[in-house]
Amino acid sequence: MVVMQEVVRSLIALVDNVFTVIYSLLVIRIVLSWVGVHPYTTGNELLSALYQVTDVILRPFQRLPLRLGMIDFSPIVAFIVLQLLQRLIVLGLYHLL
Repeated sequence: MVVMQEVVRSLIALVDNVFTVIYSLLVIRIVLSWVGVHPYTTGNELLSALYQVTDVILRPFQRLPLRLGMIDFSPIVAFIVLQLLQRLIVLGLYHLL
């Protein structure tokens, strides 16, 4: 039983860490978009990888009508949905304890 609890606690920590990395990548992309840095114009492979990873998360939200003038609210909605998803996963894992 103790081993199972430790496995579940480790899974919870892993889920939290994965979501923290995702949040960090999204914040970096948002800041870069404010500065005007785009991977297609710079040719930077690291930026291209960042955009490829975050596009998977942001594209579904960018299809929704979440623009108000020049402001795109899709990253905010993405953060909210990701936080809800994280909480649901962690809560489900806690119920295994």
